[in-house]
Amino acid sequence: MTATAARRSDRRISPVFAGILAVTAVTGWATWTGFAEQPGVAVFLFVTAAWIVSLCLHEYAHARTALHSGDISVGSKGYLTLNPLKYTHALLSIVLPVLFVIMGGIGLPGGAVFIERGRIRGRWKHSLISAAGPLTNVLFAAVCTAPFWLDALDGVPADFRFALAFLALLQVTAAILNFLPVPGLDGYGVIEPWLSYNIKRQVEPFAPFGLLFVFALLWVPSVNHAFFDLIDSILAGLGISDFETYCGQDLYRFWQTSDFCSVSS
Repeated sequence: MTATAARRSDRRISPVFAGILAVTAVTGWATWTGFAEQPGVAVFLFVTAAWIVSLCLHEYAHARTALHSGDISVGSKGYLTLNPLKYTHALLSIVLPVLFVIMGGIGLPGGAVFIERGRIRGRWKHSLISAAGPLTNVLFAAVCTAPFWLDALDGVPADFRFALAFLALLQVTAAILNFLPVPGLDGYGVIEPWLSYNIKRQVEPFAPFGLLFVFALLWVPSVNHAFFDLIDSILAGLGISDFETYCGQDLYRFWQTSDFCSVSS
């Protein structure tokens, strides 16, 4: 096998990701048409699959930016195939973020691809690699919210509208949390190249616990309320009401769903 052929195979979209896309498309269609006997199950599968797609694109953005910045090893690691099973920690990258959505309705960031930073020269490149992931969530959020702020919801079924609103909430929360300058998160990765060596040495031991710290902090009622007030304000500015996100989450949790949203809509 030639080097060129190997590079092509390294960048070929994996069947795993294609399968996740197929689940997203089929369950999205079922939600739109009302084909599913239990709408909540269709919404659950649609939002979960779409959320995993966004996680894959998030990590792909990191890897692709790293490739163009000098780390040619990302291809051989399978990061360019969009296969979530190739990530450094599949559990942290996929399973835990999905569990966070189920438990708290929040797009908490997961694990990461491993970038060989020693291959990359230039502080701006290091910052851009870290920023590429959450910027993907921003783009995904823009796509999800576009029908709302473009007033293009005529004829859109209520269940699909609610599911899209909840998915938008996940993307907005993921973008904001990822951009926090907390060790272990992408926001810290953006500013880290510009910090002094001594500061980086002092902060480094805390990096493995940054995500846990954020998760624990969000359990504090006052912090949780302030955070979701911010999220609601952002979504309201994009044309999404808290009623729509509430009903999206209510449908998503089909095992405890109420009749409130179906009656109100």
